[in-house]
Amino acid sequence: MVGQKSQQQQRSTVRIIGGDWRGRKLPVLNAQGLRPTADRIRETLFNWLANELPGARCLDLFAGSASLSFEALSRGAAHVTAVDHHAMAVQLMISAAEALGTDNLCAVHSSAEQWLQGYMKRQSKAQFDIIFLDPPFQAHLLEKTAIALEQSKCLAPNALIYIEQAAGPSLATLPGHWCNYRQKTTGNVSYQLFSVSDG
Repeated sequence: MVGQKSQQQQRSTVRIIGGDWRGRKLPVLNAQGLRPTADRIRETLFNWLANELPGARCLDLFAGSASLSFEALSRGAAHVTAVDHHAMAVQLMISAAEALGTDNLCAVHSSAEQWLQGYMKRQSKAQFDIIFLDPPFQAHLLEKTAIALEQSKCLAPNALIYIEQAAGPSLATLPGHWCNYRQKTTGNVSYQLFSVSDG
């Protein structure tokens, strides 16, 4: 029964839209709150990041389908740590990385909060150049995740942070030294790219 349910959850796919793996499809877990970033939004985001991606270390804290993770790797990122609390989503990331023949994705089964809390305890404290924050809209996780991200000290100097949230008059309150220099709204989604100055 569990196996049948897992197979049903794996029916959806999302397509990598640029780079070395352009056109390759990734399996998507059909789970509540998991919402792969739309193609149009991803195209805009990765146009914004075109000059920063080559060689970058990325952190995808609500990875879900890992569409942002694999898109980043496809376009030249050196390494991505992809974190998600859905065990099956993480297993699908691992399988997709194997199918693509890459060792540059580290898939982690954890909540974003737990992963950030444990960051300072790890022997390896590699910092990240680009961070993707795309939590489930209804969970209202952005503000507390932003605080935990700051406290973890995992941001490299001049890090870039991408945020996706529900469009509307009340956007999340974020640290004052996160400078919003790219922003668009598509449908019910507001997406922004922040640069982090010394706070």
